Amino acid sequence: MNENYYILIAILVIAAVTFATRLTPFIFFGKDKQTPPYVLYIGTYLPPAIMAMLVIYSLRDITLVSFPFGIPEFISVLTVFGLHRVKQNTLLSIVGGTVMYMLILRLL
Repeated sequence: MNENYYILIAILVIAAVTFATRLTPFIFFGKDKQTPPYVLYIGTYLPPAIMAMLVIYSLRDITLVSFPFGIPEFISVLTVFGLHRVKQNTLLSIVGGTVMYMLILRLL
């Protein structure tokens, strides 16, 4: 088979899976049905839990006993926290923290 067919098949499979994941809630919780409390609970508490796990995962390899002593990570976390407190925009906070981290690494 040609490589273009593999790419086309992969795109079609990805599109079908994405469509199915978007359609599933409407099948189970249509207009007439009420959303179960456990789904509301998961929707409320799962995103902050995932963000906390990502922070822990990204900060796990910091070495505090050798240069740069975790300073770029600490400043970046403070940048994310500060931007989020001021602007209340998650995407801006993440991008700002990433840019700050990369700038510190390049300048340090």
